[in-house]
Amino acid sequence: MDKRLIKNLPNFKPNKTPVKKTVKEIIYHIVGICLSLVFLLPILYMLATSTKSEVSYAESIGTVNMFLPDFANSGTAFENYKSVLLNYDIWKYALNSLIYAAIVIVLNVLINGLAGYVMAKLRFPGKRFLSFLIIFLIVVPVETSIIPLYSIVKIMLGLKQQMSVLGVILPAAISIFNVFLFTQFFQNIPKEYEEAAHIDGANTLGVFVKVIMPLSKPIIATVAVFCFIGVWNDYLWPSMILPSADDGSWPLLPIQTALISIKSIEGITTGEIMASLVITSIPIFVIYVAAQKYIVQGFGTAGLKM
Repeated sequence: MDKRLIKNLPNFKPNKTPVKKTVKEIIYHIVGICLSLVFLLPILYMLATSTKSEVSYAESIGTVNMFLPDFANSGTAFENYKSVLLNYDIWKYALNSLIYAAIVIVLNVLINGLAGYVMAKLRFPGKRFLSFLIIFLIVVPVETSIIPLYSIVKIMLGLKQQMSVLGVILPAAISIFNVFLFTQFFQNIPKEYEEAAHIDGANTLGVFVKVIMPLSKPIIATVAVFCFIGVWNDYLWPSMILPSADDGSWPLLPIQTALISIKSIEGITTGEIMASLVITSIPIFVIYVAAQKYIVQGFGTAGLKM
């Protein structure tokens, strides 16, 4: 039909966007962009400073160049990164954190996953009280248990060199919050899958390994990301448990304790400090971006009934 004929119809009303709605959308986007820039400024400052020498950094203080790389000396942009990796052995501490995180993730998925499966699918006396206890322990701050936990670990492991590594890994292998997440997710898995597996002759453990876990990729990815971030950013507990490598042997401390010690080294530049911060931020960024879809799906699938 011709557009002119449509306009001449008696009930025709042009579809116009209200002016107030357009203004609100413009304000919404402007405010969103401004807030994004506020949160991005520290990251831009860190990235820009990591490419500068101490002289270039001092010249840029108080100007817009604080947030821009040193384009005049672009050939030496990665000198700070090279110095941090080679002179301060930060890669050793990063490798320690990666190993600790990998072990903690595997233990968390197995132990907390089994606990969540028991809470979600099995019936046993005292289940309601245990559910209440899990929720209660989530609220209790972790800092309140550090001193008792330190005493227990010291008595059981002795905190002697390599044995002290277990003092970092074992407490992190159990997380009440991760048990809660697994429980919520498993409750939404239909019972028909389990019944079909039991008919095929699978026992309870077989159902968990062959049926439940393959269906739980979103929550596994979510727990894995949380565990990685927790281990990678942990500073207080490892600094209490692990010894320092003063004799030239391989250090056992994770990456965050290395950052604190690097900052106190005499003669280290601001650019080198920022370069070390960039290096420690990259794994978290990569892990989160790679698992973002599963994290959203995991939280969306996990209900709040228990």
